[in-house]
This record gives sequence, C-alpha cells and structure tokens, in this order.
Amino acid sequence: MKIIIIGGVAAGAKAAAKARRLLPDAEINLYTDDTHVSYSACGIPYYIEGNFEDYRMLLVRSPEEFAKDNIFVHLEHKVTRIIPFSKQVLVENRKEKNAFLAEYDKLIIATGARPFVPKIKNRALNNVFTIRTIEDAIAIRNKLESSSHAVIIGGGYIGLEMLEAFVRQGVNTTLLERNPYIMSLFDNEMSELIKNQLLSISNGKFNILTSETVTEFSGDNSGVNMIKTDKGKALDTDMVCICAGVTPNVEIAVEAGVALGSTGAIKVNKKMETNVPDIYACGDCVEENLLINNSPIWMPLGSNANKEGRCAAMNACGFEDIFDGVLGSAVTRCLGLTMSMTGVTEQRAAELGYSPVSATVTKNDKVGYMPDANNITLKVVADKKTGLLLGAQGLGSGDVDKRINTITSALLGKLTVDEFYKNDITYAPPFSTTIDPLLNAAQILISKIKS
Repeated sequence: MKIIIIGGVAAGAKAAAKARRLLPDAEINLYTDDTHVSYSACGIPYYIEGNFEDYRMLLVRSPEEFAKDNIFVHLEHKVTRIIPFSKQVLVENRKEKNAFLAEYDKLIIATGARPFVPKIKNRALNNVFTIRTIEDAIAIRNKLESSSHAVIIGGGYIGLEMLEAFVRQGVNTTLLERNPYIMSLFDNEMSELIKNQLLSISNGKFNILTSETVTEFSGDNSGVNMIKTDKGKALDTDMVCICAGVTPNVEIAVEAGVALGSTGAIKVNKKMETNVPDIYACGDCVEENLLINNSPIWMPLGSNANKEGRCAAMNACGFEDIFDGVLGSAVTRCLGLTMSMTGVTEQRAAELGYSPVSATVTKNDKVGYMPDANNITLKVVADKKTGLLLGAQGLGSGDVDKRINTITSALLGKLTVDEFYKNDITYAPPFSTTIDPLLNAAQILISKIKS
C-alpha cells in the first residue's frame, strides 16, 4: 500500500508513525513545505520565554529517525494539487525547484493552519512577526534580545502566552485586542476578570488595550518602529507579533473536491474520512464534533491533532477507529495566572437553545493556612430544564486546571448537577478545601435549577 501524508507537525507525524506500526510493509511518504518535521508548535512560546535555550528541544523526531522506520520525510516539498481520479499528488520540490507526481492508495491531509494576518498598512515591514514555524520562534527570540518595546496584536491564547514570554524577557509590551474582551472564548465577565487580574500585576511592564485596532505600521529600512490605531494612538515599538488567530489550510483540499464544514475547515466523519474516497484529513485543518450537542466546532489544538492523526492512520490502514469529538477543553497561563475552560460558556449555551444557569465561586484552591494556597474563580454552567452540566471556566494562580479536568469527565459522562454533586472528590489540606470549590458551585446550581 502507498500512503501519502501532507503535513508533518502534530497530526501528520502521528499518522505516519501509527501507519508504520500497523502496516510494516507499506510505502509511506510524508511531504511538508516546512523545514522541520514532528515538532511541538505549542512549545514555541515557552522557548521564546527562555524556559530552555536550545530550540531543538521542540523537535520530537527527525527525518533521519523516521527514515529508520522506512518513513520517507520530504522537507520543503509543497503539495500543490491533489488529483483524486488518478490518485496522485503534484509535489513541488522547493530546494531543487522542480515538480513531480506521486501516487497514493490512501491520502491523509494534515495541512494544519496558518496565522491570520489582518489588513494593516505596511505590514511587510521587517520585525513584524507571526508564529508558526521553528524559524519564526528563533527570529522572534533573537529580536527580543535587542528590543526594549514590543507590541502584540491579539488577546487570545497565543497572544497571552507571548505576553508572558516578552515580559519574562524584560521587554516592555503592549497587547492590543480589537474586541471588547481578551480571551473572548470565555464569558464576558470572566474575560474582564482575566484582564483586571493581569493588569493588577503589571507594575508598568505591560499594558492591555481592548476595543482598539491597529491600522498602520510605520518604520524604515531597518524595520517597524511605530504602530497606529483606529483611536489615534501612536506607540513606539521595536517589534510587532501578530497573534490574531489562525486560518485552516484547506485550499488544495477544496480544489480536489473535498467538502468543508460550516466552520470553514474540512468536514470529516468519525473515521476522519472526507467525502472523497480514500482521502482522510486530521489536525488543525479539520473541524470536530462538539460533544455537548453534536454541533460542528473548530478547535485547532495539538492534543486534538494527535488523536485525529492516530484515528486517520488506523482507518486508512484498514483498522477501524472512531474519534467521537471534543469538549472544547483548553488551558493556558500568563504571568502566574492559569486560565482554563471546557464545554460551552453561558453565552454559547443560550445561542445553542439551552436555558443556561450558572454559578461563580471564588475560593482558595486549598486550605487557607497552607503557605501555597491561592484564590481561584470557577464558573460552572448547566441547563435549567434538564439539570445537565454544560461547561466550566476557571482562572486563578491556584490549581484551576484540575478542577476543569474534573468537569470534562462529568461532561463526557453527561452528568446532571445532582449527579455531579455526589462526586467523591479527594481532600487533604495541601490539595483542596474540605468542600471543593466545584461542589460549592454545584450547590448553588442545584438551588437555581430547583427554584
């Protein structure tokens, strides 16, 4: 069997490795227009922050290591066309500047996503960066060493991770978000709380501006030195990092007749099959099924990509596997503040037709006399009609993520608030309060549902 994989970061690399274990004699070729394969893109902000000095720590597996398993990785090879009727792909070798056709029996599309770059005047100036590749990471870190001021455009997960990285590197940073709230995937009041908690520790080292759009970059031959906004502000800067979201790479799939879903990413079934026979897709270029209500969602995360890559490989190799979907679970940190969520927000629940009720509690994450006790704020959302749990959001300098992970299991089990309240959550002073904050939230929700 001839298996071709397009893309080689998380999903593509995972698919290649799994396919080899399943079919020892298959011919496996992986084509990527990148200069590296199988690396942790999620770790890039932490390399820039200075958590480790050698970027090669991000590399999971080299082309030479793949070759030992007879998996042929072709770096700087861009697949420019898929030809389903003849089961071929057209490949452009960017190093040798030639092109060739390659045949497949099964094709796995793992083309990922690319940074979204807003239309800003003079955006081609030097020292205006996006974050996608190892080269991006190296260039940003090198520029930080000679910078005293930086601007970040975008206040989502990556924007806040880069804010931490820049501040840790001693660079005075301004983050601008065009929406009224940073971390807009959270409910508005939780987003505002995130902003306020971050600004409370700023100490003049960074600023966060919301409802403000960058309209123009100014600079000279050496690069950008100022940004201008729609509110008339002009900020001096040595560099700009655009973290305004990502766009799925779906163009060659669409040209081949592969259908997109309502999110704009590739539509696949639970076997990661597209509508075109023998073509599978996985990773940041595909949409998922939101398990809360079985609606389409696009969650470009490394954890999802690895699971989908495995599933795509198994089915492409003739071994049935199912990827049911996701809960929308995510976590990040910024300057000691952890932010995490799962399921749907109260606002999104209402849009989906539920009758949401919520409970928000702020409490120590462990018994107050413990020296490392910290406040956390949890918001838990349920449906008033059925009592079903729908989602949760959490933030704080304490143990937020383990509370959100507890809710993910409850969502997967489709528990009601009453059922969840019976949960036997562990307790000891170094780990929790006697009544865990999650159970406090459940108590409040029960009273709201029954009122």
